[in-house]
Amino acid sequence: MYFPQFLVGMFATSFIVAIWAAMETGSVWKALGWAVVALIVLQVGYIGLVLGLAYGRGSKGAEADLAAANSMPALRGELGKFLQRWNRARPR
Repeated sequence: MYFPQFLVGMFATSFIVAIWAAMETGSVWKALGWAVVALIVLQVGYIGLVLGLAYGRGSKGAEADLAAANSMPALRGELGKFLQRWNRARPR
């Protein structure tokens, strides 16, 4: 997931949490507090995910055969053509 996409989702989620908290408590300050808590929880989760991905890749070692791990049987027909275009167009 790209960081800008994460930021949009994070702020949208905190906005929804703030609206929900304002409707439930009737207090703008409590709604702001809940929104900040949601932002912190989401940020900690994102950092944990990134660290998990970074350390997960390093633990496989240099001897890992990436071609065998990522290989899949060739698909024929329109589905195979679509997947080839999809894999070429996807940013890495």
